[in-house]
Amino acid sequence: MMLIKKIHTVIVTILVTCSLFGANVMADQSQLNKPKVIIFDVNETLLDLESMRTSIGAALGGREDLLPLWFSTMLHHSLVSTAIGDYQDFGKIGVASLLMVAQNNKIKLDAEQAKTAIVTPLLSLPAHPDVKAALQTLKDRGYKLVSLTNSSNHGVKTQFENAGLTAFFDARYSIEDIKIYKPDLRAYQWALDKLGVKPEQALMVAAHGWDIAGAKAAGLQAAFIARPGKALYPLAEKPDYNVKDLTELTALLK
Repeated sequence: MMLIKKIHTVIVTILVTCSLFGANVMADQSQLNKPKVIIFDVNETLLDLESMRTSIGAALGGREDLLPLWFSTMLHHSLVSTAIGDYQDFGKIGVASLLMVAQNNKIKLDAEQAKTAIVTPLLSLPAHPDVKAALQTLKDRGYKLVSLTNSSNHGVKTQFENAGLTAFFDARYSIEDIKIYKPDLRAYQWALDKLGVKPEQALMVAAHGWDIAGAKAAGLQAAFIARPGKALYPLAEKPDYNVKDLTELTALLK
């Protein structure tokens, strides 16, 4: 009988704890300030990089599976550029990274071939299917929408024009102006200074765990868009929103 009472007590304690934990989570989310501005990452968050699989694959001897490795190598070495204080254009880093991937996989590739495989396709990426309707809804609700990207000013301008996204945004910010790549905290602070808002008044939207990690460390609200193949960095602070696409995020941002 005593054993049954003890088991009952343990079960009640667990249920109460879980109930309180759940209530705290809901309370935390309900206490989020409505953002004054929503800051969007561009590549993979808004634009679908999958269309580059053909051009990158062709440059790498048919190895279309190496597209994610190329992109992660490019991001890795953009941070190397910032860490050592030697800024290089994102496009140049992209070419250099493709050459590195080719070399490591014993594929013959020269700089001109790498540039051809990257530049035009990267500037012509289509928007993900959920993007335009979601951006229009957010704009109709009065949100200020801006982008913050590691790509160059010319690059993102061209990308937005080709993808039909220009009209949705109040401003486009490129780290080219400060020569410090995300997720360095200074990149987010620079954007906040340009916008004239406090970190907690801004929501960073990205499909990259590293971008979410940087935004949260800089004090921003953050929304992770779980595009296929994307995951959060387990050791970083969790985002305020974790959704499958912008449609789902829009439903939460009334």
